[in-house]
Amino acid sequence: MRGAHRLTDVAATIIAGIVVVAAALLPDRLTRTDLGSFVALPVEIGLGAALLLVLPSRARRPAAVVLGSGLAALTVLKIIDIGFYAALSRPFDLVLDWGLAAGAWQLLSASLGFGIALLVTSGALLAVAALALLIVWSVLRLTRLLVGHPSAAVPVVAGLAAFWLACASSGMVVAPPYPFASHTSTSKIIREVVGVRAGIQDERLFATEVAHDDFRGVPADRLLRGLRGKQVVIVFVESYGRVALEQPTIAHEIAATLDSGDHQLAARGLQARSGYLTSSTTGGGSWLAHATLLSGLWIDNQRRYRSLMASDRFTLTQAFQRSGWHTVGVMPGVTSAWPDGGFYHYDEIHDSYQLGYTGPAYGWSRLPDQYTLAQVDRLSTASSQVSRMIVAPLVTSHAPWTPVPPVVDWEELGDGQAYGQSVGDAEPPEAILTRDPIRVRADYARSMAYSLDCVISYVTRQADEDLVLIMIGDHQPAPVVTGPDTNRDVPITIITGDQSVLARTDGWQWTPGLRPAPDAPVWRMDAFRDRFLSAYSHDS
Repeated sequence: MRGAHRLTDVAATIIAGIVVVAAALLPDRLTRTDLGSFVALPVEIGLGAALLLVLPSRARRPAAVVLGSGLAALTVLKIIDIGFYAALSRPFDLVLDWGLAAGAWQLLSASLGFGIALLVTSGALLAVAALALLIVWSVLRLTRLLVGHPSAAVPVVAGLAAFWLACASSGMVVAPPYPFASHTSTSKIIREVVGVRAGIQDERLFATEVAHDDFRGVPADRLLRGLRGKQVVIVFVESYGRVALEQPTIAHEIAATLDSGDHQLAARGLQARSGYLTSSTTGGGSWLAHATLLSGLWIDNQRRYRSLMASDRFTLTQAFQRSGWHTVGVMPGVTSAWPDGGFYHYDEIHDSYQLGYTGPAYGWSRLPDQYTLAQVDRLSTASSQVSRMIVAPLVTSHAPWTPVPPVVDWEELGDGQAYGQSVGDAEPPEAILTRDPIRVRADYARSMAYSLDCVISYVTRQADEDLVLIMIGDHQPAPVVTGPDTNRDVPITIITGDQSVLARTDGWQWTPGLRPAPDAPVWRMDAFRDRFLSAYSHDS
């Protein structure tokens, strides 16, 4: 009986050791979670063991709880980082990103329903709590072993410290490219501390950038004179990134859609010019890209976004409003109160519910892009007495890129009942993490082709010389589509039937047509506002 107990005790200690080592070595992204990353000696374990050995006996247990809790918190943070890198190609911001929890809940509940979303969320929180308790228990168990055999523990810890230093100085690598002398967790802590400090400095810099604006004082009669009398529509196409034009398995379908679109435009007397913008975000965070383009400021994190929303920055929409346009926000992705709309100076905002859609929900996006554009058409022609400037983010091409709505006759769209009552089995957004990447890219291509085809159909259906449509990708899709370490470039296109409107962009050297050439100019997205206002506000 005693032998069985001793065997159980040894097994429990081994498990505790594996848990602590694995937690200390856990990388912060999926691309580094192969077996080789765990064949290392973490310096954090040696430092923790040394601390516990020198502390007085009464302080050891509380210290072990603190160390275990810290390791648990760091492990959970690295797991969150893995998710952020997979979705947004960036780590979790310990200060700024907690506010995204509400948006994540809305996305989950809209995709799965309240009950299932609650179960999934509760299960995830319980799993996190269980993991944290397991790590704390493991540290406590190893602490008992350590302090229970001090005569053996001291030379072992000293020997491991010397071995770690020797491995670090020699650059020893057991499983390339990972060094055997690991300091993964320590580096993570340092990065978080440095990140917080850098964030504080950036806040001061951003305040200076907000205050500097060459267009705030321009008189209304000089602003946007090159677009007088035009109906201007800015369409953000969700996840429309450069990968759609250059990734071989995707580009074939997208190129066919755009090339066909060029023929359709030409047949209706319309022309297009295209270039690239570098978005301030990738994989998600569309609101950051929208804010960057409309404000002319680089909005690449939530701190900058919140600061912008609290400022009086002169936006592109405000420039149109000051110059006599009636500004309208068509927001199919807004499903709750949206106080940020006031910052943009919209005269009207039509959210998901105000757009009157009664058809079936297509994944998270709910409203098909064709229906959204039909509402843009209705609102842009609501009055012939005033020019309208409309901003409409399209959302059908939002992950998980399935199901894709059918194309319906424009005259039959109505309130959406033409789509029927159900779209069948729709996969939730997180399903893109479990589907074969080849299938995900195919789904992305179909979804993107649908969105682009809807925009092309909308413009050619109008075929109005007074219409100027600007189509912009907000950001590249998730890394499961782009692969790791991709750029942040997105296509941008101006479509119009008025040659004089395009003539003002001659200096931009954009590519004729809907498809920008591989060597087309690339601007940062925050540069667009000033370039656009300069081109259309000076005398022709």
